[in-house]
Amino acid sequence: MQPILSVTGLSKTYATGFQALRNINLTIRQGEIFALLGPNGAGKTTLISIICGIVNASEGNVMVAGHDIAANYRAARSMIGLVPQELTTDAFETVWATVSFSRGLFGKPANPAHIEKVLRDLSLWDKRNSKIITLSGGMKRRVLIAKALSHEPQVLFLDEPTAGVDVELRRDMWKLVRALRESGVTIILTTHYIEEAEDMADRIGVINAGEIMLVEDKTELMRKLGKKQLTLQLDHPLAGIPASLAGWNLERSGDGNELTYTYDTQGEGGSIIALLKDLNDAGICFKDLHTTQSSLEDIFVSLVRGGQ
Repeated sequence: MQPILSVTGLSKTYATGFQALRNINLTIRQGEIFALLGPNGAGKTTLISIICGIVNASEGNVMVAGHDIAANYRAARSMIGLVPQELTTDAFETVWATVSFSRGLFGKPANPAHIEKVLRDLSLWDKRNSKIITLSGGMKRRVLIAKALSHEPQVLFLDEPTAGVDVELRRDMWKLVRALRESGVTIILTTHYIEEAEDMADRIGVINAGEIMLVEDKTELMRKLGKKQLTLQLDHPLAGIPASLAGWNLERSGDGNELTYTYDTQGEGGSIIALLKDLNDAGICFKDLHTTQSSLEDIFVSLVRGGQ
């Protein structure tokens, strides 16, 4: 996949002296779903706002499909759709009018068929003549998505798009996101629901305190940084771990009825065989075993805590 978005040496310092971003370098591939994760105040929204031309950078530059966001603002901005966190809509306009108006802001000719498709995809067609002030919060969120898609962008930013929305909207949105990706649209999302990133994203970026900590393919990230746990349910409880097993860093739980072994996901199969042999040599028998693997959320938490 070719890069559609390039961020180089990007920094942002506000007049108060607060530095929100520090030397951000990031390349987004065309047609991918990229999840940007980070705690509150990490700089996610500031980064998105600069790329979308809402906030000016202090240093660095941003290129969108070859267009410089500062030198060629209109061309670059026309490539981008943004679904912001805030429910900011034209309260007394109808759904149809506000979505159509958003398309016109980018100099696009009227295309009722496209607007109709977007509204139908978002289950808004029956509300097309309703004033936005009459809609529920979930429906208003759908309108924001429709506005972002009105001008047929090639890059779509979703900034906490499912925060506080119902299950139905979340399901509809991810169905739409997958369809957009299939059509070649690049999706960049921030979310507090890390299971969504684990399910949807091709690559993961982690930002903390204004700096990019890592960018990695999701499967590779989970392979490299993930942990597995092997839990053995013992035939008889252990009062303590024998000295012969001290090198395995085993943990007792369940009143001594369980032993847990934590290991990296990379190339550890042989160590489990060795562990089971040592357990047998020590006369420890077990009646059941199971493994669990760390989630993307576990990896994210460990990265952020490690960077503090």
